[in-house]
Amino acid sequence: MKIAGIISLLLTLLVFTACRKDFEEIDTNPQGFTTASDGSLFNGIIQSMLPTGNEQFYVNNEILYKQTQQAALTQSAWGNYTIGTEDIWGLYYRSLPSVRELQKRFEASPPSPSVTNMNAMLKIALAYKTFKLTDLFGDIPYSEAGYGFLDLNYLHPKYDKQRDIYLSLLDDLKWAADNINDTTARVEPFVTFASFDKLFRGDLKMWRKFANSLRLRYALRMSGKEPQIAGGILKEIIEKDLPVLRGIDFTSTSIECAALWPAQNGFTNSSVSWSFREHNGLRMGSNLWHQFSTSDNSEGTGIFDPRAYIFFEGDQNKKWKPYPQIPNENTPSSQGIPYGSHRDDVVNYEIKNNVNYSPFNFFLIDDENFVPVILMTSAEVYFIKAEALFRGIGVSVDKDQADNEYINGVLTSVKWWTDLSGIMRLPLSGMKFTDKITIPSNLNSVSVLTHFGLWNAHADDEKLGFIYTQRWIDAFRQPWEAYAETRRTAKTPHEGALISHFRMPYPPSESQYNTANWNEAKARQGGEDPNVKMWWMAW
Repeated sequence: MKIAGIISLLLTLLVFTACRKDFEEIDTNPQGFTTASDGSLFNGIIQSMLPTGNEQFYVNNEILYKQTQQAALTQSAWGNYTIGTEDIWGLYYRSLPSVRELQKRFEASPPSPSVTNMNAMLKIALAYKTFKLTDLFGDIPYSEAGYGFLDLNYLHPKYDKQRDIYLSLLDDLKWAADNINDTTARVEPFVTFASFDKLFRGDLKMWRKFANSLRLRYALRMSGKEPQIAGGILKEIIEKDLPVLRGIDFTSTSIECAALWPAQNGFTNSSVSWSFREHNGLRMGSNLWHQFSTSDNSEGTGIFDPRAYIFFEGDQNKKWKPYPQIPNENTPSSQGIPYGSHRDDVVNYEIKNNVNYSPFNFFLIDDENFVPVILMTSAEVYFIKAEALFRGIGVSVDKDQADNEYINGVLTSVKWWTDLSGIMRLPLSGMKFTDKITIPSNLNSVSVLTHFGLWNAHADDEKLGFIYTQRWIDAFRQPWEAYAETRRTAKTPHEGALISHFRMPYPPSESQYNTANWNEAKARQGGEDPNVKMWWMAW
């Protein structure tokens, strides 16, 4: 019996030890960052810039494309936008503890050029993510957010005013642009950290350009409410010719952009095709069609912009047919399955099941390897400069130079999108865009400028409208940016009444987990209904 007791005790100890071994990972505090390197944390932050499938389905496809009129929503059948807003909100705040942990580490590290450069990259990445979030929701938790793993008092962070967030982020971007040292020797810890940079691969010149380009974007956005501060930023960058994203101009023929390229970074961006396939409600709208074509000829004889062939395609019969931006009860339904995965096949490519209207180009939304997630294009930078110079925001009015910047923007946008079409291919069959679609050789930036050159406009408002139009077109796959410009200017192309949808309501989870601060933020802004304007809107 003694022997039996000893054996029983040993077995118990073995089982207990095995259980403890299996549970070691579970027992570890997931917010403790006990093993995550600086680079791996930064990699997660960059990865969080990718829109989720739910964001694209329920927010971009269901709401933003309709509000910007970059496309037509043929049926509003879902109404579950909160699934998308929860994803947007959660993706940002789940990544914020990594930001705060890196900030803590950099602050505790001995000063060095490597640490300064790493800190600058972090500030720029955080600024991009935060600007995008606040421009959708308004006031958001920021200055106290992401610290809950360090101090339980910050589990329910306050909402910062959008104005305060803007000014803070613009200061951070200036610090980053001013303090990046791209001439210092590349040594550890920067070398390892940079290997995790999936945006610019540790290219500090590009990070500085991105910082200054973002400063231009958001200074112009708030210029209606903060003309002095915004004007100072625009003046500094334009008059000092600070480095920004460059495209085609008198001194450059290469085109830069801030974008995440799936194939280069070892991921597949399948969420885009999923969102279009499952949603199936977007078609080419009459509004954008009329910026691409001089007539409604279904053969496409009126098309003067090659981007029409890149953004959209013909219906079941290969005819160009826009869906009315403002349909009535007699408008035929859209029908069809133009975004079905069956089309990724040489034999079945043309099968769209009697789709009535021109859909988005299948290559643009199904290519999960070579179509990037765009954060900012160099064409946008030229259009921002053009507007600032044309209106005299922070700089003296110079309409000739504004025209030059505008032309550079059109040249860059048309070339960038055309070049992209040349590398697009479907993921399963390997079919290339150029295997199925031929853009007429007479369509190029010259044909666009023949119709949209500023010299064709007779009044300043019309010329300014051209600048807004081309920036809006270039942002075709950044509907959140087009949404911001539509709200800011109220002068992007539209049919019918002006936009009256100005924000996304906070996700329902905030009312449950941060109730007091959520209520205070809503009251301060006048509510969270879609018709409550953003702080920076001046009309």
